[in-house]
Amino acid sequence: MGLSNWGVNQEWTLFLDRDGVINERIFGGYVLRWEEFHFLPGVIDGLAYIEGKIGRIIVVTNQQCVALGKISREDVERIHDLMRAEIERQGGRVNAVYTAIERKGDRLSRRKPHASMALEAQRDFPEIDFAKSIMVGDTDTDLQFGQALGMRTVLIESEERVTVRADFRCKSLNTFLSAL
Repeated sequence: MGLSNWGVNQEWTLFLDRDGVINERIFGGYVLRWEEFHFLPGVIDGLAYIEGKIGRIIVVTNQQCVALGKISREDVERIHDLMRAEIERQGGRVNAVYTAIERKGDRLSRRKPHASMALEAQRDFPEIDFAKSIMVGDTDTDLQFGQALGMRTVLIESEERVTVRADFRCKSLNTFLSAL
């Protein structure tokens, strides 16, 4: 199915993973300071391009570095505040950021692929319809998260080995956004 058939408009919600989609992912490590957060090429331009073309933009990110004691929740939130401010300064927006800070394998976890962060977003934005939502990520858990909720899924290809089939695959968020 081509992207033009998706019918994306103001009723739709775009869910974005953070590391590997918005910013450079540190394989085997974590972004622990704003100085280590580097937007991927074209991301800010792409988010400015779709401003007004989609209803909501929500970031859902697993950040077990908090549970591992490598960074505080407040410092992760500061990074997100600075990310949002820079995107907005250049004409784009992110309506909200939801962060799962639990470790992989924790029994009570909000981490993707669990639907918790999406359901929280839907409580905060009741107009979210998962059938009119897109999940963009770079891992199996991102795609499983979107598929479990009935979203369209987009894989940003990287060195990550992915076995889940996405509705659309591309090299960057900007490539996807410019095709909408």
